[in-house]
Amino acid sequence: MMTDMSDHDRTSYDTDVVIVGLGPAGGTAALALASYGIRVHAVSMFPWVANSPRAHITNQRAVEVLRDLGVEDEARNYATPWDQMGDTLFTTSLAGEEIVRMQTWGTGDIRYGDYLSGSPCTMLDIPQPLMEPVLIKNAAERGAVISFNTEYLDHAQDEDGVTVRFRDVRSGTVFTQRARFLLGFDGARSKIAEQIGLPFEGELARAGTAYILFNADLSKYVAHRPSILHWIVNSKAGFGEIGMGLLRAIRPWDQWIAGWGFDMANGEPDVSDDVVLEQIRTLVGDPHLDVEIVSRSFWYVNQQWAEHYQSGRVFCGGDAVHRHPPSSGLGSNTSMQDAFNLAWKIAFVVKGYAGPGLLESYSPERVPVGKQIVARANQSRKDYAGLREWFDHESDDPVAAGLAKLKEPSSEGVALRERLYEALEVKNAEFNAQGVELNQRYTSSAVVPDPEAGEEVWVRDRELYLQATTRPGAKLPHAWLVGADGTRISTLDVTGKGMMTLLTGLGGQAWKRAAAKLDLPFLRTVVVGEPGTIDPYGYWRRVRDIDEAGALLVRPDGYVAWRHSAPVWDDTEALTSLENALTAVLDHSASDNGNPSGTNEPQYSTRAVPIVVPHVTAEDAAPASATRTTTVEGENR
Repeated sequence: MMTDMSDHDRTSYDTDVVIVGLGPAGGTAALALASYGIRVHAVSMFPWVANSPRAHITNQRAVEVLRDLGVEDEARNYATPWDQMGDTLFTTSLAGEEIVRMQTWGTGDIRYGDYLSGSPCTMLDIPQPLMEPVLIKNAAERGAVISFNTEYLDHAQDEDGVTVRFRDVRSGTVFTQRARFLLGFDGARSKIAEQIGLPFEGELARAGTAYILFNADLSKYVAHRPSILHWIVNSKAGFGEIGMGLLRAIRPWDQWIAGWGFDMANGEPDVSDDVVLEQIRTLVGDPHLDVEIVSRSFWYVNQQWAEHYQSGRVFCGGDAVHRHPPSSGLGSNTSMQDAFNLAWKIAFVVKGYAGPGLLESYSPERVPVGKQIVARANQSRKDYAGLREWFDHESDDPVAAGLAKLKEPSSEGVALRERLYEALEVKNAEFNAQGVELNQRYTSSAVVPDPEAGEEVWVRDRELYLQATTRPGAKLPHAWLVGADGTRISTLDVTGKGMMTLLTGLGGQAWKRAAAKLDLPFLRTVVVGEPGTIDPYGYWRRVRDIDEAGALLVRPDGYVAWRHSAPVWDDTEALTSLENALTAVLDHSASDNGNPSGTNEPQYSTRAVPIVVPHVTAEDAAPASATRTTTVEGENR
């Protein structure tokens, strides 16, 4: 059991938090903790960020995290915008005959409004090598110490902290650092998860995929029907579990990945220049295409999740605890949300705003999410089977023969086409699954249930559609308000930013007075209806689920911690209710003013510490050569 961290004696620690791994999870954790004024040292054994495109789909919730941390606009500068992401093709080749087409990632006429009403943020497509520098740079500017070429070796923890041992990759020097907490965001082969003995379920490497990064101008095939994913169905592309080839746009429309599955029983496939060039030209449908091969890699389909993410002062997240294929685009998004969930809790404990019991809520909240997305990603691969039913497997060319039958003006042709469209509809659970991305419900000690709410009833498909609610454990609904200067602001914009928020209406003056009496440095009060947060559209009124004189307590990560649905007019009742809620959520008495040091620590650190890159040379940071072949554990879209 950890001892209380409420003492602000930092002299016995080199840093407050050590983060191992600088992928989407580690980068988000470093940025969030630095933003909250926490001393953080984040390390990577590599000389720079990811050397292949890897994760790229950035869903609305992940963009909301970027928005809260103040880097959304910067990330958009490097992203393929939402309106360019979505006309996903199923076709015989990029230049060939289309079979069916899908409007994906919420860009279609049927779902566009759902996505706009569900969040102030649209989806983006940001390849991992472009996302990571945004997170790392801003973390460093806000005070995080970033070290590349620094290998994590092991750690020893006790009641007061963690002693972490590292090796400088360049010099071989071994050194230690003393921290309050250690975060293991070190990927699918996590050394930290192994060392602390996290229990895992599932299997690894049950299928394999080859990914070839290449440069070629494919604008004439794509610009008029823009999409980042194109599924190729022909006799030379249909390998592996999915049975289709893939062309994925990395940079519209002149950098791409060609992907295809392979039989692992035969080992890794031949990816020599001649073989790769022929396969790319087959997928594109242009036998004379000018292609520059950039790199080759293999990744493996995992279906594994951890049943717990914590051991004492050591926490894991990201691919270290949920390992799965890129289908459904959930990997980096979930990893970033793991980090965002954990960072504010650590910050509150380090600052003395909360007791150590708050950290026990991390696993109960995030483990169910990790398990869900592993299952969803693997099911998405299986769901491609229906899109191959029309193949004629008795023919020498099953695709060509099947396509001929598919187009027949006969009863058999009608039946085949009906089944094809039914199979296409199933793929909405991968490509238009706003519910999977935004409907997480937390149950933990950091959430106080509403005793009068009853069990939640899902009005529509939970995986497809967002159900906005202020029930404790749900993400605060987005609603447009109007700020002091007349511009629109989201409810998400007036909450978060490292603080708890008491949210009420004009009728909730008793709540406002209660918060003022407590005078907590980590608690802000937002009164909807007062200047700066008015509700002229009535959008907030529609989704708040509480009386105007009721109240919500919103956590720094944007989730509702507690609510009082009925109106409260009495100051004493409001104060008692609010104190009880804070005490329960934060494992800490609200009466101690949440600030043992007697100082009001800044919301954002103003220190500027440069990125530390031990002994990096231009050669080390150079992109992969045209002949490089790498093997990675997973590619989480």
